Amino acid sequence: MRLLVATAMLLTLASGAARADNENCRKSREYLLGTPGGDLSLTPQAYNDLFKICVAASAMPNVKDAYILRDGGIAVVPKQDSVSATAATLAQFCDAYPRGVLRFITSKERLSIRSVTDVARMSSTSSTPCKKIKGVS
Repeated sequence: MRLLVATAMLLTLASGAARADNENCRKSREYLLGTPGGDLSLTPQAYNDLFKICVAASAMPNVKDAYILRDGGIAVVPKQDSVSATAATLAQFCDAYPRGVLRFITSKERLSIRSVTDVARMSSTSSTPCKKIKGVS
């Protein structure tokens, strides 16, 4: 009986953490789809597809938070900001999404971010696309 209760508590905590991790993905998608004047770079369906990628990115071991960017990239706040951890996260992301773009938010940039909308408006043009990294045409 104790094992059953412990298992149920563990599953409840794990599902709550997963929902919290996906919160920024959901909020950035809602912001982008609700942008007045239709100032979107992509179709609404493309942002819905990016939501799935964002959720998967938020579950990566070195990702603290993930967001959808207006231009179709995925922005992440790394848990560990070292070269090796960043390279491993980028490799994992590009293996899963060879046509994606992953943008790391620096600790300096985090100081100026006040809301999810600030992140969603960021550009991923300074990031190297996965297809260039992986040599996909």
